Amino acid sequence: MTRIGILGGTFNPIHFGHLRAAEEVGEALGLDAVWLVPSAEPPHKQGSADDPVAPPARRLAWTRMACEGNPRLAVSEIEIRRGGASYTVDTLRAVGERTAPERPVFVIGSDAFAELGTWREPKQLFALADFAVMARPPHAEEPLGRWIPEAMRGDFDVAPDGRSARHGASGGEVRIVPISALAISSSDIRERLRRGLSIRYLLPEAVRRAVLESGVYAPRAAR
Repeated sequence: MTRIGILGGTFNPIHFGHLRAAEEVGEALGLDAVWLVPSAEPPHKQGSADDPVAPPARRLAWTRMACEGNPRLAVSEIEIRRGGASYTVDTLRAVGERTAPERPVFVIGSDAFAELGTWREPKQLFALADFAVMARPPHAEEPLGRWIPEAMRGDFDVAPDGRSARHGASGGEVRIVPISALAISSSDIRERLRRGLSIRYLLPEAVRRAVLESGVYAPRAAR
């Protein structure tokens, strides 16, 4: 059976940090593929005139460019096709119908996992997918219990080594996956573009060129 990882995000724009994380999690868990899922309208991130969220079609195209040539990575337009606010619970329901009886693995950063209680139907998420919680240095060796949302801590049976847990009601598995610390962020890339600075070597070259040509982020030409 095919084991699929799901890495969602705004990808505004996608960069090497996203790609390396997907590669390392896929390798660590032996996943057959990792699907990168650009959001249509991210409910937790609102753009502004000074710091916009690029149109969904552009972010989707850039994500496809970034994954080209890597057989492990694929791009899903499921949230963009659905339109409106992108809620993970809806995406996992749809993906789970395609991968059943195998559960997808939802890939999430440790900081975002700690805020899972603010998401739509958070407890239902563990009935729909297993979770891979990405942890970067210096936090990669810290126990999973640190990031389980306080309101959910009683729902999990944490392994003695603190590196994994099982959701008592659904049987969903959660485990920490250490990944490399790459000091790259989409917000920094956008800020560099606003200041007319170079973004070379922060994202794939084809994506860099497409971002610059779009003019979405930069009021001035960037190098």
